[in-house]
Amino acid sequence: MKTSTLRPLILALAALPALSAWAQYKVVRPDGSVTYTDRPPIDSNVRVTSMSRNAAQQAAAAANADNALPIELRQVVARYPVTLYTSADCQPCDAGRKLLQQRGVPYAEKRVTTEEDALALERAVGGRSVPALNVGPQPLRGYSESDWTVFLDTAGYPRESKLPKNWPIPAPTPLVDKTAPTAPRPTVPTLPSAELPSEQPSTSIRF
Repeated sequence: MKTSTLRPLILALAALPALSAWAQYKVVRPDGSVTYTDRPPIDSNVRVTSMSRNAAQQAAAAANADNALPIELRQVVARYPVTLYTSADCQPCDAGRKLLQQRGVPYAEKRVTTEEDALALERAVGGRSVPALNVGPQPLRGYSESDWTVFLDTAGYPRESKLPKNWPIPAPTPLVDKTAPTAPRPTVPTLPSAELPSEQPSTSIRF
């Protein structure tokens, strides 16, 4: 390839992380492909996440980290991402986090600290108790090792950790990003059928 042709291509590739960082929306399509854009998509068959500038930079970094995952994990993470909802000083939250880490499930942790967070949690999982878990679109309220295991199995997560060595443990981030723009309500794929777990009020914290 000629140098005059190669140079613009290199510059365009180098600009991709910057474009991702300035985007306002992260769009995940049904096939698992991810796009960053500054305009909300019209297609209702995609999952849309609105982001502030800092959140966009974090998402771009997470996308780079996802590329380091083994292919069997990369595919299931794209289809059924796992989000853990916790609060401070919550023993059941610690137990749920430990289960995910021992099994090698890549996850995002969202911390519930305010009334606004609690309202967002209720919209996400149908209740205000923590810990709670989303496996793709499926909400699990209260910690139950057997229930969480069933849905992680159903989604296709390996029983034993396949994560690369020294995989970073995610730090909790606020559930509600005060600087994020409003995005259209997302539409996400459903998990294969599995028995719905019961809420565990005795081992959860309610806001």
